Amino acid sequence: MTPAERTTASTLPSRGEARSPSAVPAPSRRDRALIASCIVLITALAWAYLVHLNRHMTSPIERGSMMASMGMVMNQPWGAGDLLLTFAMWAVMMIGMMAVPALPVLLLFAGVHAKRADRGVVPAVPSFGLGYLMVWLAFSACATAAQWALHDAALLSSTMATSSTSVSGVILITAGAYQLTPLKAGCLARCQSPLGFLMSNWRDGSRGAFLMGFRHGIVCLGCCWALMAVLFVVGVMNLAWVGVLTLFILAEKIGLIGARVSRAGGAILIALGAVLVSGYA
Repeated sequence: MTPAERTTASTLPSRGEARSPSAVPAPSRRDRALIASCIVLITALAWAYLVHLNRHMTSPIERGSMMASMGMVMNQPWGAGDLLLTFAMWAVMMIGMMAVPALPVLLLFAGVHAKRADRGVVPAVPSFGLGYLMVWLAFSACATAAQWALHDAALLSSTMATSSTSVSGVILITAGAYQLTPLKAGCLARCQSPLGFLMSNWRDGSRGAFLMGFRHGIVCLGCCWALMAVLFVVGVMNLAWVGVLTLFILAEKIGLIGARVSRAGGAILIALGAVLVSGYA
């Protein structure tokens, strides 16, 4: 029997037996409140920073200095400070968007640990969260590099959106097409089944928890990276669209309805991209 099977054997029904809600391990009420409160606080702080940053960028008085500090002045090469500020912006944005979707797997992970150790939240739980976070920090670095490349190619507007309709159209078509691929469907299915993920990836200890969180982050990245690319079309700091994409990502994770939402979103993105590429926009 594998470690995952030993961990969850007592929580799974026999073959042919329907699974009851109580069969899935759950942390205590105190632990649930602690984990949920931490996620809510982290998300709130991230969004507060984004709102603060957006307010300065949209102020006529402060816009010029803010854009200059983030390397958004046209024809001005980026320096190390520009890269660092842009990375911070992406990192905070990813935390604001992806912390809440991680809550179900964190609660389930905490429940399994509580059942095994007969105690509350253990260091393995934040280790799992740190592993998940590392994936999105790596993605933020890649997004920063992409934004840098667009800036150097003079394809980025002052609103941090692509200034070329053709490039925007290609991004939307690529993102939409990915939504319809088996890889997207597979990653989404694993995100929708956190218990299955834990069973097949269980590792003991804090280091094992970190690796599990990292692996779950990879799955989540495989599910959502194309949607994040849409920000280059609508504007990286367009908070209305950041909110829309966040809600869409949450809707995707709701069982069969989520799969339909994902495919419908893909079809819409392809259609919008085709309009931009054709030049009718």
